[in-house]
Amino acid sequence: MHSHHPPPASPFRRAATTGTALLLIVGTAATPAAASPAAGTTLTVAVAQQVDSFNPFTAQLAVTTNILSHVYDPLVTNDQATAAPAPALAESWDTGEDGLTWTFHLRDDVTFTDGEPLTSDDVVWTFTTIMENEAAAIANGSYVAGFEEVTAPDDHTVVIELTEPQATMTSLTVPIVPRHVWEPIVEREGDAFSDYTGEDLPSVGSGPFVLTAHDRGQSITLEADPDHWNGAPGFDALVFRYYSEKDAAVEALRSGEVSFVYELTAAQADALDGVDDIAVNFADGKRFQAFTVNPGARTRDGDEFGDGHPALEDVTLRRAIVMAIDNQEIVDKAHGGRATAAGGYIPARYGEFHWSPEGGEAILDFDPDAANAALDDAGYETDDDGVRVSPDGDRLELRMHVHQDRPDNVSAGKIIVERLADIGVEVENLTVDPGVLSDALYAAEYDLIFTGWTVNPDPDYVFGIHTCDALPTEPGTMQGDAYFCDEEYDGLYADQLREYDRGARAEIIHDLQRVLYEEAVVNVLTYPDIREAYRTDHVREGTLLTQPAEGGNIWGQDGYWAFWAARPAEAGRGGSGGVPTAVSVGVGAVALVLVAGGGFLFFRNRATAEDRE
Repeated sequence: MHSHHPPPASPFRRAATTGTALLLIVGTAATPAAASPAAGTTLTVAVAQQVDSFNPFTAQLAVTTNILSHVYDPLVTNDQATAAPAPALAESWDTGEDGLTWTFHLRDDVTFTDGEPLTSDDVVWTFTTIMENEAAAIANGSYVAGFEEVTAPDDHTVVIELTEPQATMTSLTVPIVPRHVWEPIVEREGDAFSDYTGEDLPSVGSGPFVLTAHDRGQSITLEADPDHWNGAPGFDALVFRYYSEKDAAVEALRSGEVSFVYELTAAQADALDGVDDIAVNFADGKRFQAFTVNPGARTRDGDEFGDGHPALEDVTLRRAIVMAIDNQEIVDKAHGGRATAAGGYIPARYGEFHWSPEGGEAILDFDPDAANAALDDAGYETDDDGVRVSPDGDRLELRMHVHQDRPDNVSAGKIIVERLADIGVEVENLTVDPGVLSDALYAAEYDLIFTGWTVNPDPDYVFGIHTCDALPTEPGTMQGDAYFCDEEYDGLYADQLREYDRGARAEIIHDLQRVLYEEAVVNVLTYPDIREAYRTDHVREGTLLTQPAEGGNIWGQDGYWAFWAARPAEAGRGGSGGVPTAVSVGVGAVALVLVAGGGFLFFRNRATAEDRE
């Protein structure tokens, strides 16, 4: 038997009927001891991205999954200090030698925020619903793909039977929801469940915060549960406030209107570094910046749609496009040096899963001369104006969609336009609103499009979105960000999911990245460094924990550690001991730069893949 047992949990109070709880067991001694929150304090976070849905079955955007990680708890989380798998709802787990039966032993002191106990029945219902209801599988269907049956021998034991080994069993970060709340919703919504946005607030969850309100186009509010079993959060509330422009968010940080800002540009981070009462955190990147090519969009049934340039179906052209771009130039000019030139799909911070082409594998290194030669040999002739024409007579005029809200993408887009001109490819640089970009992606009405994903410690999800099963069932329902389907890739994906030996699995994951690299549909440019800042007169230094502890990030953690552990700055040291809740929620209504049209809209499956997880 393979077992995992955590150290004994500290005796905290059980959650009562007020607040929320997120049921995460603390896996490291680095997590600070619980303390009573200061009265009336709020930690305010500046965000730019709108949520896609508060429905935990369908939410995919990074901003939403970050928020919901404070509201709903999974069976297993990731340790704050090391990011390794750690107990959450499940205190321990074990499996048989064949790896097909997994038994999870739940905590026995957890209640939902409405006072109902959380039992194995809630876990079984959550997983079974995802297994049986396609609409409920949008966000987390890959986690249950190999599940045969989920049962509950008793109130605190869950048994999962697999059809074949599944390496992600210690990474089941699926939000567990209360059956008594969500079963009526699923029954009521029926086929429309995938469009249900979970706006019945306050939420009923099991996390250290309750989702209590959202003010369209302005803010989302979470309130702390003072009786959370793992100790009360240090702040009474979290408020996520919208700024459509990063410069406005930075000015709000400078003025003290917000406490925390993430995804800073290199110039913004450098300008804030050393400013009184502001701390800047630099961390290794956990996401990648990329662009995908439209190789010809089709549904799972093979129905073609969209208007991608037909020449992009040719791998020779796709490879030439990659060879014309110098990723290091993008690091230097678009990121101010605060990024790493990428080769493979997985950022270097993930150690053995990271792969970068070397030696004979590096067939797409920056080499415009080789790119031009390959196009000449393939029959792409050059017109008098320097623009090539495909063997079928199609002029190489491509559209490129770029996020206008990301300065590093805007700068990278300009560089790509210049470099592709060097090989006879003319690019119309469409720097657009994320919603416009998303619409183009899902309608397949693009040629090149900027994208990217945040990568979890277990990378299964970001590979799953490129399998043939991730193709849309109909236009607009794609799970990923590229219309890619490859038999070899699908076989490798299945192999890595069955492999429990980490070293052997890593080798297969390297092969998956090699296929993506050689097919040149998903083209990774950089791994941007993480740049974020907070006010030390709002948040006590040393309490806004990073993950991992050394060189880690604050925003975008796998778990709720940072904002749960954060404590208000001490009064009397130039700070206010945290922003008073009433002031934080109300201030800035005039200064706030609203999103276009002032709307706080839900775009299910219409958000930019760049911001997904």
